[in-house]
Amino acid sequence: MDTLLPQAYLLALTGLLVIVAVLVGRQLLKVRKDEAELIQLEKVGANTSKDAAELYELASVQLRKRLYPQATTNLRKALKRLDNEPNEAKALIENALGFALAAQEDFEAAVGHYKTALKAKEDYPVALNNLAFAKQRLKQENEAIELYKKVLIIDPKNKTAKRQIRQLKRNNQNSSQDSKDSLGF
Repeated sequence: MDTLLPQAYLLALTGLLVIVAVLVGRQLLKVRKDEAELIQLEKVGANTSKDAAELYELASVQLRKRLYPQATTNLRKALKRLDNEPNEAKALIENALGFALAAQEDFEAAVGHYKTALKAKEDYPVALNNLAFAKQRLKQENEAIELYKKVLIIDPKNKTAKRQIRQLKRNNQNSSQDSKDSLGF
């Protein structure tokens, strides 16, 4: 009985260390893959490419690596080089550009790109979520709630929209309660 507790402790500790090692290993492999992909794209000159798809691919890697100014530049180039691409391609690029701008806290410009993405593809829940988030950051909570509700019409299981609606409603209740308290009600 006395040896059972230390053995259980060691097994639990070993299990925990294995889990941590697996998680760290996965993250390391992901980062290395992104690095290798970025190097490969830069070698083939994707940033000077005339092909919008290559520029989008390069910008996507830059977004994952949080190189937002470089991604913004490449996404703008990709938009200029869009030729007879389907509207979905334009929507993807506009949404990604909006995301890059929002990551740099330029929410006004991001809103414009999200709206352009939605003009190209109306039922694009990712762009709607992103637009709602930008509106939220611009303190336009009611518009954000309406946009999240549109997301739920398109995708009723969308966890982001559900969570954000709950949070916004909770914040609205708290702020109205705070204003009542300050008025002495």
